Amino acid sequence: MKFTETIRSFTPVQKIVFFYFLAIAFSFLLLNLPGVYLPGVKVRFIDSLFTAVSAVSVTGLTSITIADTYSVFGICMIMIVLQFGAVGIMSIGTFFWLIVRKRIGMSERQLIMLDHNQYNLSGVVHLIREIVKIIFMIEIIGGIFFTLYIQKYYETFNEALLHGFFMSVSATTNTGFDLTGNSLLPYFNDYIIQSVTMVLIILGAIGFPVLIEVKSYFSKEVPNFRFSLFTKITTATFGFLLLIGTIIIFILESMNSFKGMAWHEKIFASIFHSVSSRSGGLTTFDVTQFSDATHIFISSLMFIGASPSSVGGGIRTTTFAIAILFLINFAKGNEFIRIFNRQIKQVDIYRSYAVILLAGMMVMVTLIILTVTEPNQTVVALLFEITSAFGTCGMSLGITSDLSTIGKSIIMILMFIGRVGLISFLFTLGGKKKKTHYNFPEERVIIG
Repeated sequence: MKFTETIRSFTPVQKIVFFYFLAIAFSFLLLNLPGVYLPGVKVRFIDSLFTAVSAVSVTGLTSITIADTYSVFGICMIMIVLQFGAVGIMSIGTFFWLIVRKRIGMSERQLIMLDHNQYNLSGVVHLIREIVKIIFMIEIIGGIFFTLYIQKYYETFNEALLHGFFMSVSATTNTGFDLTGNSLLPYFNDYIIQSVTMVLIILGAIGFPVLIEVKSYFSKEVPNFRFSLFTKITTATFGFLLLIGTIIIFILESMNSFKGMAWHEKIFASIFHSVSSRSGGLTTFDVTQFSDATHIFISSLMFIGASPSSVGGGIRTTTFAIAILFLINFAKGNEFIRIFNRQIKQVDIYRSYAVILLAGMMVMVTLIILTVTEPNQTVVALLFEITSAFGTCGMSLGITSDLSTIGKSIIMILMFIGRVGLISFLFTLGGKKKKTHYNFPEERVIIG
């Protein structure tokens, strides 16, 4: 009774974070059921928990090799767990409530709204229906395509079926888990697999509201349909980062790890890692061969991450876009951000800079701690691991399994924060909002 009362006393944001903790606990139990591991395989508690957190946060960092550790049953359990993080805990709960025809109350709608970064309660149930339909449809279509296409790589249809659907789920959820033990390096020269994988990663990372609006536009469901400002900023920023990422990786590595490669191999490698470094985590090339400059640049892309209300983490694309737009407008002497014939609210500018500042401080503090707990690792490798965890990307320079228990615990915390969102996590620590009924006199402070 006391436990129930304690839960009821939580703020909506604290409830969301609590439900994600429950999801991790449930996932840990699923990944430790009888028959989950291959015969004779034993996994330490910390490594099993690490995999559960990585799966729920759809990050993909792992201290073990999936193919060498889990049975077919275990791999299927991982694919189920990935859905928790991909569409959100409240989406999964709402989906089952709708199946059993349970009434979705006001409190549940508020939790859904918070879980998907929405600003009003209207239409949240419809949003969940669309998200679940879209994500499952993408995974199924991708799974069927991969299964039929990669049969030439495997001896039996069952192997192709398992690998095909796992590839589709991993790419769509932007997890970065793989069954090859070597990510997508075996498909380095297969541009069809790479292209389809990139499409799936983008569909998962660009944001569910964007996909729903695109669907509405082409289906002509709404007369005189107009794309929202969110969709315009998100797609423009997403495309800009993809292009810049491709160009910079191509330039930095053309005279380094890409030296001697054919021009089309360089282009595809650059495009793929620009797409995947935002949240996907899959690789077609050994990223440990990249230069330190490329590692730091990819770390910045992972820090930015994917779009809000998507399967990815990081500070999010809109946060980055608003911060850059404010700097441009501020340099011109403008007090407001005006774009696409709209004006950004000041509170969103404040939130953007708060997220960037807090995320930057968190990365810096974590880096300092890990340089102490992991003295055998380079600073660049640790920075890469930290931003990969926070951006729920999953790329690694191969140091995950070598981290100490403290190091793995810190990375797990970062993966969790990256999934629930930095603002939500901060509000969880802050508790209930207190209203003030008075204001202090204002005074200017010298800046710069």
